[in-house]
Amino acid sequence: MSTTTASPIDQLWPTDRPALRNLALVLFGTLLLAASAKIQVPFWPVPMTMQTAIVVLIGMAYGWRLGAATVVAYLAEGAMGLPVFTGTPERGLGLAYMVGPTGGYLLGFVAAAAIAGWLVRSGQGLARISAAVVAGIATIFVLGVAWLSVLVGFENAVTHGVLPFLPSEIAKILLAIAAGVAMFRVRAKA
Repeated sequence: MSTTTASPIDQLWPTDRPALRNLALVLFGTLLLAASAKIQVPFWPVPMTMQTAIVVLIGMAYGWRLGAATVVAYLAEGAMGLPVFTGTPERGLGLAYMVGPTGGYLLGFVAAAAIAGWLVRSGQGLARISAAVVAGIATIFVLGVAWLSVLVGFENAVTHGVLPFLPSEIAKILLAIAAGVAMFRVRAKA
């Protein structure tokens, strides 16, 4: 696969009006993130959403800057009280939800999109895509556990905030790697 600093979206949707295109992409990305938060797939031991996979895919597709900006816009929608997060509005809305137990994971979304986009900026082979996906998702969990540890202690944070999600995260990592490889193959043909 080719190595280039252009993101797949830059190559697939070139434009002389990037601000308008980027606004459309941010809106699409926030809708995709909200949908991925609301759709739950039955999985053991906890139901699975596709959010972490979507976050890293947005980062890789849009590039690190636009990917992170998209996630920031998504968080801003949630901060304004829109029910875009998993479990909203039942578990609360707005900033109160964001500073609760999932706050670190939400913050990790921004870092994950940036890291995933940054790691594939100069190469899109299987190893680079795999590293981007794993590093992005690991970042979400590191920041999530750090935040949750303040609230419930480190051992409880790992027991309740990581271990139940490992099986579904492994599945999402594999799906995101496959989707990332397919995305960059399409881009290479464009």
